[in-house]
Amino acid sequence: MPNLFTPLQAGALTLANRILMAPLTRCRAEEGHVPGALMAEYYAQRASAGLIIAEATMAMEGHSAFWKEPGIYSDAQVAGWKKVTDGVHAAGGRIALQIWHGGRACHPLLNGGRQPVAPSAIAISNDEVHTPEGKQPYTVPRELRDDELPGIVAGFAHAAAQARAAGFDGVEVHGANGYLLDEFLRDGANRRSGPYGGPVENRARLLLEVLDAVCEVWGSERVGLRISPLNSFNSMIDSDPVGLASWLARRLNEYRLAYLHLMRGDFFSQQQGDVLTPVREQYTGVLIGNMGYSADEASAAIAAGQLDAVAFGTAFLANPDLPERIRAQAPLNAPDPATFYSPGPAGYTDYPFWSGSAST
Repeated sequence: MPNLFTPLQAGALTLANRILMAPLTRCRAEEGHVPGALMAEYYAQRASAGLIIAEATMAMEGHSAFWKEPGIYSDAQVAGWKKVTDGVHAAGGRIALQIWHGGRACHPLLNGGRQPVAPSAIAISNDEVHTPEGKQPYTVPRELRDDELPGIVAGFAHAAAQARAAGFDGVEVHGANGYLLDEFLRDGANRRSGPYGGPVENRARLLLEVLDAVCEVWGSERVGLRISPLNSFNSMIDSDPVGLASWLARRLNEYRLAYLHLMRGDFFSQQQGDVLTPVREQYTGVLIGNMGYSADEASAAIAAGQLDAVAFGTAFLANPDLPERIRAQAPLNAPDPATFYSPGPAGYTDYPFWSGSAST
């Protein structure tokens, strides 16, 4: 599949192949949301990806949604991430950090009793969150005031600067999957009025302000953005996801980002539609596809010009040497969902390399 192994220039990032590692929350951070040696080993194992997009990482303190996810706001976290980036670079890889605010997916039990915040006071329904006291229902968030939003933007800018200090090659702004920026973007979660509510131009305002601030830190050609216009995860829906995706794709051309990372579907199949075609028609930059691609489909999509690269999730989770396995058409390890979020190395750093791989 030569299309997957052609180098790609994504803004200022030179990628050796087009098999990217999608951001995967694994809940292995140490006390204080600090990345430790286990996380460094995990990412270094997967350095053969054209680009590793590291997991959703807290841009600001007090907005935890996964209990043991990493952060990037403290000096200790920067030092922990520096060990990760050093290991990936020593293995010849490239790595970007996904910076993130959990929004209404956060929970008081994970944040010292602090009520989560969101564009509107609408809770996530029909799901529960893991906490130190077991699984708990999501709580109703507090609606953010307009005068609080500059602080959110400043938090993302600080996180971007911290990511530079930690040695990352770039950052990805997390605008997907029902977290804060996506909550503002989609009208199922954003019912507010004023400059940040109503028409799509207003709902996208916070996301674009964050991009402006992060690009000021990094330069736009080392900044990516992930969106999920169809995904209903975290009780998300939009009345016109195709229209939203098309508008945003056109608007993002002004930024000259390293890439746009598009989740093409819905985890739960509640929303149907084709967002890939209109985004490709409207967006002139590097487009990364994600969700359910096989290597064959990824290669065909790149050959057809639908995408420039594909980000693989669980396949990379279970196969640290995924590009080599794809090149050799070798069998893949099956991922074990029981260990996706459990502590320790089991189901994390102990997946075997292929016996024919140079990394064994």
